[in-house]
Amino acid sequence: MASILIVDDEPGVRSSLSGVLRDEGYDVSSVDSGEACLARLGEDTFDVVVLDVWLPGMDGLATLARMRERQCDAQVVMISGHGSIESAVRSIKLGAFDFVEKPLSLDKTVLVVRNAIRQRRLEVENQALRARIEHQQTLVGESPAMMLLREQISTAAPTNGRVLVLGENGTGKELVARNIHALSHRRQGPFIEVNCAAIPEELIESELFGHVRGAFTGAIADRRGRFEAAHGGTIFLDEIGDMSLKTQAKVLRVLQEQVMEPVGGTRRIRVDVRVVAATNKDLLSEIQAGRFREDLYFRLNVVPITVAPLRDRVPDIPLLASHFMATLAREYGRKEKVFDADALAALQSYSWPGNVRELRNVIERLMIMVPGGRVTVADLPLVPVVARALPDAQLAPLTPLHEARDAFERSYILQTLAKQRGHISRTADVLGVERSNLYRKMRALGIPVGRRDEELG
Repeated sequence: MASILIVDDEPGVRSSLSGVLRDEGYDVSSVDSGEACLARLGEDTFDVVVLDVWLPGMDGLATLARMRERQCDAQVVMISGHGSIESAVRSIKLGAFDFVEKPLSLDKTVLVVRNAIRQRRLEVENQALRARIEHQQTLVGESPAMMLLREQISTAAPTNGRVLVLGENGTGKELVARNIHALSHRRQGPFIEVNCAAIPEELIESELFGHVRGAFTGAIADRRGRFEAAHGGTIFLDEIGDMSLKTQAKVLRVLQEQVMEPVGGTRRIRVDVRVVAATNKDLLSEIQAGRFREDLYFRLNVVPITVAPLRDRVPDIPLLASHFMATLAREYGRKEKVFDADALAALQSYSWPGNVRELRNVIERLMIMVPGGRVTVADLPLVPVVARALPDAQLAPLTPLHEARDAFERSYILQTLAKQRGHISRTADVLGVERSNLYRKMRALGIPVGRRDEELG
């Protein structure tokens, strides 16, 4: 039920307007001064404030200005028995939704209030949608690899430099591209994604550059291409390593001249776009094999950013698992499930060849299939690929829980130490812990910490 606050010093106006709006099904409150209005807004939230201009003490315009200073986001409908163009203009400039003159036409006032409530709901829905999109575009993780990635994005984003995002499938290259756009000066412009691997060879030029009517069979009308649609914003060329040499040549020309021609047309269209490209291929090897143009590679590779695979970001797995679980709980309208320590340790022991995309799919399956509110190691056979990667002892523990946990932590620290050649500081960074905490954990688990280790640390 929408809530409305009426602010007017005339009891008759407050009474009649309150009665009519309550009959419309609204929750209505009223006060008689600007000061009382601000006090009430400090206690409760309202969708619409119907505010008289002429009030004793603080007038309506001053009250509206104070509301905006306090970032009150209620829609405001101004009313006045001494209406003037100047008052109406001032109130609209201060952010009022509309201005209604007295004597009030109750039908007109109800209509204006209804429209204000509709506008308020649209704003709330828009804010919720933006928050959901921002949540989905969050780069989750605190590993050294993720810290470096955020730093590279924040450095590259405010420029117009072309970015080449490199990484395995499922690592989140599109997410990196969207973050670059969101932090750039072009963020108010469009973000247009093109999956070069998913579009058939005979159609990709039309998708990128558009076509004119009659250019080919089936071209029954002019069509705008993705480059033109991205004008003033960013175009994301995903899996650009799968693009044909013929199309690569045309993309190169657009990058050089910022001009394109639709398929079958002669009109030259100037476009202002920032290009972010991504691939899971080794483009230097592709160049040597004659499958990728070297000149296009140098045009795209102004700012190279490599996204680490999930197996190199093991400390991020619990954070990602919790993030996906919270996101999926909202999507499915269910209560969020909690991972116990051994389940998280088991997830961390898997190599995740499908990277973050595979992890999300696993969490979605656990959200759907696990009946209770807690995910344990015993639930992981629901995910066969993960279960096969786990030792039998983890699926059917034959030792006390704390001993199994200690055994896993000891093995994991030893493996990480070996990869870092015994360097304590680097090992602590990879594990995401303080060096002093790592020393204590090693001693507690019986891992030797010799002089050489301490010197290396």
